[in-house]
Amino acid sequence: MDKSDTVERNTYIIGPDPQRKFKAAVAKQCIHNIITEALTGRQYDPQEVSALSRTLADSIKDKLKEAGFDRYKLVVQVIIGQQGGETIKVASRCLWDADTDSFAQDVFVNDSLFCVAAAFGCYYC
Repeated sequence: MDKSDTVERNTYIIGPDPQRKFKAAVAKQCIHNIITEALTGRQYDPQEVSALSRTLADSIKDKLKEAGFDRYKLVVQVIIGQQGGETIKVASRCLWDADTDSFAQDVFVNDSLFCVAAAFGCYYC
């Protein structure tokens, strides 16, 4: 096998295929399903939160990859905290193309914990 056979060649396509564009509604449903299934009935445990948030982020990213958003870089952020009536503010900033890039988020809350999960899809030429 020639080395050049394994290199991805530039297609000179500068925009996403409309059928493969990052769809926020699809991503939001994916996030919702994963965090609801994983966190329903769960109590906040500070010893488990770090590993749990990584596991949820990986699960969301893997599921979004299966959705077929070709040529998108995916960034997933999961924040889990103890429910205590305090206020939390979360903000993200990035530089992106509003025509091709998008994001989705969902929130899960029970008596013991809260979870904010966000997925960002950035088109990669």
